[in-house]
Amino acid sequence: MQALQLIISLSILVLIHELGHFMFAKLFGARVDKFYLFFNPKFTLVKCKKINGKWSFKFFTKNADNDDWGKYPDNTEYGIGWLPVGGYCKIAGMIDESMDKEHLKQAPQPYEYRSKKLWQRFLIITGGVIFNFIFALMIYAGMLYAWGESYLPVKNAHYGIYVDSTARSIGLQNGDRILSIDGVEPERFSDIIVAIVVDEAQTLRIDRNGKEIDIAIPEKFNREIISNPNALFITEFVPFFIDSIIPQTPAEQAGLRIGDRVVGIDTIETPAFYDFMFAVKPFAGKSTNIIIERHGYRDTLPITISEQGTIGAYRKDLRDIYTFETRTFTLLQSIPAGVKLGGETLGFYVKQMKLIFTKEGSQQVGSFVSMGKLYPKAWNWAAFWSLTALFSVILAFMNILPIPALDGGYLLFLIYELFTGKKPSDKFLIKAQQVGMAIVFFIFFYALFMDFGRLF
Repeated sequence: MQALQLIISLSILVLIHELGHFMFAKLFGARVDKFYLFFNPKFTLVKCKKINGKWSFKFFTKNADNDDWGKYPDNTEYGIGWLPVGGYCKIAGMIDESMDKEHLKQAPQPYEYRSKKLWQRFLIITGGVIFNFIFALMIYAGMLYAWGESYLPVKNAHYGIYVDSTARSIGLQNGDRILSIDGVEPERFSDIIVAIVVDEAQTLRIDRNGKEIDIAIPEKFNREIISNPNALFITEFVPFFIDSIIPQTPAEQAGLRIGDRVVGIDTIETPAFYDFMFAVKPFAGKSTNIIIERHGYRDTLPITISEQGTIGAYRKDLRDIYTFETRTFTLLQSIPAGVKLGGETLGFYVKQMKLIFTKEGSQQVGSFVSMGKLYPKAWNWAAFWSLTALFSVILAFMNILPIPALDGGYLLFLIYELFTGKKPSDKFLIKAQQVGMAIVFFIFFYALFMDFGRLF
């Protein structure tokens, strides 16, 4: 299900991106030879073209089997390839990833990209990025209108924070309550991680058992955090309040009840759910005691842990423990709010980019495997659209980077032309395209290599 969600999400984004190039090309009279979802090396699943006013379709054809369609070059060929990654929009007179050089043998034609005015070529090139970003803003606005914005305010996290060894190394402890970060009171609990990892905060003020304490954050501490992507670092402190019990399991047989709080096993104190989760594993298949709090009193119950190291009880959801805040938006309110959220997402991602160029950050680069893991295992519309919007922003930003073969590379050459009054030579553009494609493939395979390394 995760892979399916990723494929659908990326397919939508590729269509939107290529549609941006397509629409501006058509607007300025540039001929679009092909418009494809997915790549189609050697053969194509389905393609169609309007010939003499009627649509003609071909299924499962070799790419060379289109000689009869070559008589109608003015009409765009639409298709779906068999390799479910990416897509492309082939614009006449443009040196692109297809490396088609045939058009260079003749003088520029009026319908070609290279014959269009500089500002028109600028919009054709940036059309994909523009459409992706606008699409993300539309998704964010739609999500805010449909579901509102729900978050845990820091002030409502009355049990405080739960920390791992990395956070403890700078003096943080379980149960600490964050009061301010660099003198600013964070509104959302999620703001804590962003401030420390992305904004490189320097000081934390915490409340520990009623006493305010200042904690200094070491320089470049964010690199230490991202070096272990599986660590918790700082998360909400989640007590183990029992929400439901599976029949005929150790929890039921021991006499546990809904509403009980599990606070220990054997002689080990487990004030948080994560503490219990780690502590119970060594007792798999063994008889021991479980410590609970019920109606304000402690009690110890004998229990035999399952062979899997579980007791057969589910904890209360975070929303049943803490009071979340939800903001609702009217249709008119959701539009500027969506634009603001899109801008914040872009800014957040741009700030993260500098971490990629560190030793620790480069180790966390991921490909489609990492992207797929972000989706829930069961279909969830809110999560699907949220990730689609995020990937749309990322796709827009990545494509505008000044790397040949990406939209940003073409844009760089247009800026060069704007200031010098001269176009780069076709020979230079071909070489630049080849270098750019090599860079893109290197990044792709490096990310894939890192993902497979983490898997195995």
